[in-house]
Amino acid sequence: MIRTLPRPAPRSAIVAALAAAAACIPAAAALPSGFYAAELTAQPAKGKFVARQLVWNCEGANCAATQKSPSRAELVCASLAREAGEVKAFRAGKVVFDAPEIARCNGAA
Repeated sequence: MIRTLPRPAPRSAIVAALAAAAACIPAAAALPSGFYAAELTAQPAKGKFVARQLVWNCEGANCAATQKSPSRAELVCASLAREAGEVKAFRAGKVVFDAPEIARCNGAA
């Protein structure tokens, strides 16, 4: 019996997939350092504030908190949105929130 192997994906499909993945990198790469990092849609009223027992430091619309909270990342994001304004990008450790997670974060605020 002769077995045929599946054909590899065309190069154009691979290139398109890599380009789509690369489009997601700039937002995450632009986030400041810290366990939690966020980019807000506007600069918050205060450059340093506390939200959900985390001290956030902001430079412009980029904010970071270095300590880790026992709270779920979704709750940390929502408390940041309540305190500082609409969140555009959010990272907790190595986890970068996608668009639906950001929408839920802002909706819970």
